[in-house]
Amino acid sequence: MGALLSNFRNTFIVSSILAIALIAWSALAGGGAGVTWVTVTTWLHVFFGILWIGLLYYFNFVQIRTMPKIPDELKPAIGKFIAPEALFWFRWGAMGTLVTGLLVAMGNGYLIEAMSLGATEGFASGKNILIGLGMWLAIIMFINVWFVIWPNQKIALGLVEAPAEAKPKAARTAMLFSRTNLLLSLPMLVAMSGAQGFY
Repeated sequence: MGALLSNFRNTFIVSSILAIALIAWSALAGGGAGVTWVTVTTWLHVFFGILWIGLLYYFNFVQIRTMPKIPDELKPAIGKFIAPEALFWFRWGAMGTLVTGLLVAMGNGYLIEAMSLGATEGFASGKNILIGLGMWLAIIMFINVWFVIWPNQKIALGLVEAPAEAKPKAARTAMLFSRTNLLLSLPMLVAMSGAQGFY
């Protein structure tokens, strides 16, 4: 068991196989009526969402707050190894969350109603308004990740050529937009889960 758990790739593969086995069992036990492409996409949406928001919380609760306390000679380990890897999964977690979320909304037949915040149905459904608010907050957060945080982090971490004086400004911009996403994350999570739990 130690050999399995010592290898990230193999651990994740076994976890995925177990998840697929549970999906297959659910399909067989329920006659297949409860497991559809929308159900599977919903599970993927939750996975990508946990990956994305988990890393957002790692950056804001741990890395950003700890960096000033790290001795200068140790900072390159974060900037050259840990941060680029975390940012890779962070931005692709955001992409996976957005794509699967839109597919779930489309598959469940409420994409237009939610994206219009209920305007297409005369604001009659609180559920569609609430899920729409969550979707729009997530879209804003996605835009921040891909078009502000990541481009500025590339400069701050030295992954692209930039003048030395541009690095502190880029790091601050990335931090402020990461904090913006932190600020938006709890209302987004309440809207997303509330649309399921309140209605």
